[in-house]
Amino acid sequence: MTARMEKRFAALKAENRPALVTYFMGGDPDYETSLAIMKALPAAGADVIELGMPFSDPMADGPAIQLAGQRALHGGQTLKKTVALAAEFRKTDKDTPIVLMGYYNPIYIYGVEKFLDDAVAAGIDGLIVVDLPPEMDDELCIPALAKGVSFIRLATPTTDDKRLPTVLTNTSGFVYYISMNGITGSALPDPSLVSGAVARIKAHTDLPICVGFGVKTAEHARLIGASADGVVVGTAIVNRVAGSLDAHGKATANTVEETISLVRELSDGVRAARAVAAE
Repeated sequence: MTARMEKRFAALKAENRPALVTYFMGGDPDYETSLAIMKALPAAGADVIELGMPFSDPMADGPAIQLAGQRALHGGQTLKKTVALAAEFRKTDKDTPIVLMGYYNPIYIYGVEKFLDDAVAAGIDGLIVVDLPPEMDDELCIPALAKGVSFIRLATPTTDDKRLPTVLTNTSGFVYYISMNGITGSALPDPSLVSGAVARIKAHTDLPICVGFGVKTAEHARLIGASADGVVVGTAIVNRVAGSLDAHGKATANTVEETISLVRELSDGVRAARAVAAE
């Protein structure tokens, strides 16, 4: 699994462009619609897929992703169904890396060994578990690495040079740099500050640095992608899903296409990033 992630980032480096990393919530607003969105993402330009694991108490997420998780849970989505979503996607796409993103509680209840075995069988490449710090690596990180699943860590503007080596220990796949303090869906960060932060992290690791939080448009993606190895977009995609739903929060005939049209625009942005930077 780790090999799939490494292969994708190596190919992008050869193209001299950043990755577009797209987040959506598994099961939002229902299983079939989210599967259709997931299947359409690679052709729209997504290079890595972050698949959200809905959870009832998502403390790091802003209102949009919280509501997406609630819609998914109300629709009957479970962690088992989220893993099944990835497995279904893998039947027709063997190349696009999939990262499960969420919180530890559902994994703990599922059972770590059972979860990892099912994740490997489903073709999951990495995990982002936002409430497990490095001090708790024995819980999930070390067992995941032993199964060939990357454990992707978050770094923030407050992760100083003293803390950074601890954060990077056992990290693989890529480093997710949260470009500002606060919850998901915040304002766009200053691209010049992001550039400096990426350079600082790169002094400590050879892993790709993907930047997220606050990227909403193709122009944002272009600006951030000039210095980052990847641009992560989540809230904007989740908001596009929400905006396409009917008054009862159900999918409409336009839900998949409206969501994917945004991903195409974002893809254009990341593909323009280095071209503009080189001029």
